[in-house]
Amino acid sequence: MLHVLPVMIFRWYAWWEQKGFFVADSKSSKPPFVIVLPPPNVTGALHIGHGLTAAIQDTIIRWRRMSGYNTLWVPGMDHAGIATQVVVEKKLMRESKLTRHDIGREKFVSEVWKWKTEYGSTILNQERRLGVSLDWSRECFTMDDPRSKAVTEAFVRLYKENLIKRDYRLVNWDCVLRTAISDIEVDYKDIKERTLINVPGYKDPVEFGVLTSFAYPLEGGSDEIVVATTRVETMLGDIAIAVHPKDARYTKFHGKFAIHPFNGRKLPIICDDILVKMEFGTGAVKITPAHDPNDFEFGNRYRKHYNLEFINIFTDDGKINSHGGSKFEGMPRFKARVAVIEALKAKGLYRGDTSNEMVLGFCSRTQDVIEPMIKPQWFVDCTGMAKDALDAVFDEDNKKIEIIPKQYSAEWKRWLENIRDWCISRQLWWGHQIPAWYVTLEDDELKEFGVYDKNWVVGRNEEEAQVEANDKFAGKTIIQMVRDPDVLDTWFSSGLFPLSVLGWPDNTDDFKAFYPTSVLETGHDILFFWVARMVMLGMKLGGDVPFRKIYLHPMIRDAHGRKMSKSLGNVIDPLEVINGISLEGLHKRLEEGNLDPNELDVAKAGQKKDFPSGIAECGADALRFALVSYTAQSDRINLDIQRVVGYRQWCNKLWNAIRFAMSKLGDNYVPHAAPVLSMPFSCRWILSVLNKAIHKTVSSLDSYEFSDAATAVYSWWQFQLCDIFIEVIKPYFNGDDPKFESERSAARDTLWICLDTGLRLLHPFMPFVTEELWQRLPKTSGSRSNESIMIAKYPSVKEEWTSEEIESEMGLVEAAVKSLRSLRSQLPPSERRPAYALCKSDQIAAIIRGRELEIRTLASVSSLEVLADNDARLAECGVEVVSQHLSVYLQLQGALNAEVELEKLRKKREDLQKQYESLKKKTSASGYKQKVPQNIQDEDVAKLDKLMRELALVEETNRNLESTIAEDR
Repeated sequence: MLHVLPVMIFRWYAWWEQKGFFVADSKSSKPPFVIVLPPPNVTGALHIGHGLTAAIQDTIIRWRRMSGYNTLWVPGMDHAGIATQVVVEKKLMRESKLTRHDIGREKFVSEVWKWKTEYGSTILNQERRLGVSLDWSRECFTMDDPRSKAVTEAFVRLYKENLIKRDYRLVNWDCVLRTAISDIEVDYKDIKERTLINVPGYKDPVEFGVLTSFAYPLEGGSDEIVVATTRVETMLGDIAIAVHPKDARYTKFHGKFAIHPFNGRKLPIICDDILVKMEFGTGAVKITPAHDPNDFEFGNRYRKHYNLEFINIFTDDGKINSHGGSKFEGMPRFKARVAVIEALKAKGLYRGDTSNEMVLGFCSRTQDVIEPMIKPQWFVDCTGMAKDALDAVFDEDNKKIEIIPKQYSAEWKRWLENIRDWCISRQLWWGHQIPAWYVTLEDDELKEFGVYDKNWVVGRNEEEAQVEANDKFAGKTIIQMVRDPDVLDTWFSSGLFPLSVLGWPDNTDDFKAFYPTSVLETGHDILFFWVARMVMLGMKLGGDVPFRKIYLHPMIRDAHGRKMSKSLGNVIDPLEVINGISLEGLHKRLEEGNLDPNELDVAKAGQKKDFPSGIAECGADALRFALVSYTAQSDRINLDIQRVVGYRQWCNKLWNAIRFAMSKLGDNYVPHAAPVLSMPFSCRWILSVLNKAIHKTVSSLDSYEFSDAATAVYSWWQFQLCDIFIEVIKPYFNGDDPKFESERSAARDTLWICLDTGLRLLHPFMPFVTEELWQRLPKTSGSRSNESIMIAKYPSVKEEWTSEEIESEMGLVEAAVKSLRSLRSQLPPSERRPAYALCKSDQIAAIIRGRELEIRTLASVSSLEVLADNDARLAECGVEVVSQHLSVYLQLQGALNAEVELEKLRKKREDLQKQYESLKKKTSASGYKQKVPQNIQDEDVAKLDKLMRELALVEETNRNLESTIAEDR
């Protein structure tokens, strides 16, 4: 039956949506609970990380909704500036053989909007398959009009507070995209030795991991100074040479000049302690436009101290410009590398090369080698905002945000204490165009765009900017105003998301009702890039933190702990787990990608190894439950699909439990309140442990321990309801025995309570199957909450259900059953034989006699009798020691193997002896009585006494069995 279940129950989603169950009411008197969905990229396809986010957040939202909150979960999409532009540019080239520059900005942006309209909603529609209860009426897009308004307003306000400024700084430059990119879009690779790497735009691979040495002749030609670099082509922009003060070879050259061999530039030789402070080794170091941030920092100190001017030798597309020398002008940077080496050799200045370990940055989108360049960009001064965000987490007197797990608070502190200005401009066409205009004045000496930083004005629109320009340049003649063609970093608009989705900067009903939001749930990898920026912007612009809690989920790896990668073939699409897919289908998905032939072979081999039969159809519920259960794995999840398959099978068990219950309730059953105290033992027990499951689930959800919550629900359903209660009440329904009439009635009432409560308890984790099954249960009359399980009340603890005494009794019953089942394993499964109990106290004997029916039913024995220890019938029995007060026996007759029984007792004795000796050693240790709390000492004494009693019972049982064997001989 289960294989059709996922298809059959997905219909509930459309019904939930049509009934408006997901929609929040800004006028509601209920307490609000708000989550903003981390907006997936408009270019994105659903991946397992989205599945984890959806599973966790929907669990939270459904639980809070059922707990009486006015829940709002806001869906949205990110315009994903670089990613989207790259996709549309590739499409344009593939279909028309045109670049964006061929068609111009306006037409290109129009093409992107067309693409967004056609393909952009795919991922949010896919989210529906996971059962997410998002408020689709509030769906938004970071480039729609309300969000664009918010972005412009934020820029203008920050600019007017002198928190946004324009400056020349080092940025990560992508020569393919011709734009600055953020740190998160740079992938760093360790290059251990000489390595050939394919670089976009180059026919032949480029060699990295090489340290090249060459000489600079000194002015006058009397001597030379040798420098070494991994980027020899950047010597075309060298402006000075730094010498370590401990290098005796070169310190004498301090104050002299080296002559650049290709452009004749005089390079001052400087010997001071800057290299010492920055922990550089001895030798000479060239001061260059920089090719990594560390070199830039070092070079920048010299630039400021000695008033040096950096020279940028690269064009935006990575070619040598006129500053690099006419001989090399127009050469792509890595072809210039070869040409520079050849030219140095021709001049006799080349001094050789060696293999060199290095770290190389690549753009995650284009795989281009990042070129750190000094560019005029817009920057946000984050210093003050970072301090506020830091205090929000660490100020104990005014703490506003809790980070879960706590370990990530240290990372929060590290990022914000060492924050730098944030580069927010991008040289793209798709995105929010920066609301800044450059004013050219009649009396400007230079008329080129952007040359004077003081000539910029900012406004919400061109009219406002014009007013500012007229005021700022009063009395001067304005020739023209041109808007900055750059767009804002995508992280700027997504950093405003908790504000903008609620209508900010307008004081909307949503903003008044739902800001700040309740919790931000996301991956820990974007704690700084997104989360910290939301906090900084939220506090500065919204007047409060954007959320009260931050929950950071683990990152998903494959079953072997490897990062998921298309080239490894281990990327998992959640829909493939929900619907199932063959191995051929998995291969086909790879073939439709852009892997090269070698990568494709490796990926297919990986898929064949991990999924030899493909992936079985698991359904959304099983996938969600597995993902939530995995969250205990702190910073990473090693996802094994077989675990998901296991939960699919568990869904089948739920289905069968409901079918059994419905058959016992009957067609005319009407739920009603039943007096708990008059119920049979097993009914009182299942309600007592259900109470504990409710308490554990709710407390775990409240503390964001989702794995513990899932385990509590699962354990009650699987091990207590299905494995024990449903089995133990079956005798009540075997025929119409009048002596069980009262028990049958109570069992029906208890069954209904358990199934109704248990399904509601499980619903946030498994929405589809619980709705399907709950709808089949008989309902109480009245309330709207009967319409759907998702608006029914979440279970709460009922004190009258709790009975520690009954739970303790059932604990003894379960232990006896476990031991009897162990003895029965020696018999054919269908064979039932008499069982006996040997009790060392009247209290235990009374419990065993009183629970004879439950033990007999669960252990599948024909009878159960409490005997004295000298009863002759024990001679033909196998024995298990249950506790210090109880041993159980099963009549094995010809199946009894005395030697096996003695061996079992020997192992039991050894195990108990080890436990006793270990605990005795602990309690006898130096300082134990002084350091260990008294309650723990008392517990240890009780444990030692219990172990001694069990050992004594094992010894007695062993003696009795040996005596019986001797008599038989």
